[in-house]
Amino acid sequence: MRAGAARRAGRPDTGETPEDVGSELFRELARMVAALAEVQGLRSFALPYPGLAQRALDRTVMHCLDVGETPPRSLPELWEWCRTKPAGDPLFAVPGSLVTPGTTLVHPIGRMPTRSCLEVASHGPDGGVAAHARALLGDLEARCGAGERYRQCRRFLARHPVVQQRDRFGLGWSKTIWNRVKDLYGPLPESLLVDGVFLRCPSCGLPALPRGGTVPVPGPSATDADIWCEGEECPRAAPPELIRDPDQAWILRRSLRAFLVLPYRTEEAARDALGRAGIDHEALSGPLSAYRLRDTGPAIVDIQVYDRLQPALLAAHLTDSAHLADRTFVVVPDALAGRDGYREAFAEALPALLRDRLVLTTPVDLVPDLGRARREEKDDA
Repeated sequence: MRAGAARRAGRPDTGETPEDVGSELFRELARMVAALAEVQGLRSFALPYPGLAQRALDRTVMHCLDVGETPPRSLPELWEWCRTKPAGDPLFAVPGSLVTPGTTLVHPIGRMPTRSCLEVASHGPDGGVAAHARALLGDLEARCGAGERYRQCRRFLARHPVVQQRDRFGLGWSKTIWNRVKDLYGPLPESLLVDGVFLRCPSCGLPALPRGGTVPVPGPSATDADIWCEGEECPRAAPPELIRDPDQAWILRRSLRAFLVLPYRTEEAARDALGRAGIDHEALSGPLSAYRLRDTGPAIVDIQVYDRLQPALLAAHLTDSAHLADRTFVVVPDALAGRDGYREAFAEALPALLRDRLVLTTPVDLVPDLGRARREEKDDA
């Protein structure tokens, strides 16, 4: 069914404002983009469209008719809207207190779901993409049994988002570990290949794509703006690595690439900081990256590690979490915490009762912040 077939007649009056409808539509489109990228790639959209895509298209058409905007005529056109129309566009009018106004759901260069898209798609009762990552790790933990076996597998996944056949006889490979985790990998999808070649970011190890869809030629003409990678924030100190035999490679599930691989560098930095300071800690089950500090007195003190671009959505996730201790230090990358307004947006999105229990910090500031909190507790005693 084409978009023009949608009807306004007979629609119930829900009492929602156009702004409410626009914000919910943005979330629905985020879920659609995340799902379509996973199940069928992005290069062609053949009729009939998948059910979730048709519903999102129909809802977009209805909303456009309500607000007096020309609707998209097809799913490819709607996908282009997701690439060009940001959260702050009047069509969506998503509050800036929830999502950064310039956020788009499809990356302008990579034409793949943005990190913010996956975060928006994870916002809601079902937890979306992030909940899928937690479920996969929970199942792995149940299969591994002892804690150390699970941690070894988890570390392997975080450090090897893409694996090649030749690696099986090389760095850090264990047949036992591979047999436990191999079901979390799949073949490289065609949508991530360029001229039959797979590009991998040398910084985060995640997939990369060039502007224009051709393999970049190293040299002075190549710029940072010519390359997209799933990490989105990586420096371009070196050109992307090329895998010319993609049929001999496997890639980790997208949800784990976004919500395990990306925060893992920050997690390692936080653990290193605790180790240098002699602060004992133990890994927790449940959350993706969480640790409990030992010898903290009567108070329970946890650390949770994230790499989220949208601070208000991170605050909303933590507000709904069942894994909050007496005090939880939320560790994010230094570069994120240093962005203008990031800390403020996180704090403002928290309920007042949680602002003292949740402390946003970084690997660099973690130990000083822990010491400051302990001094404050002693002063209050």
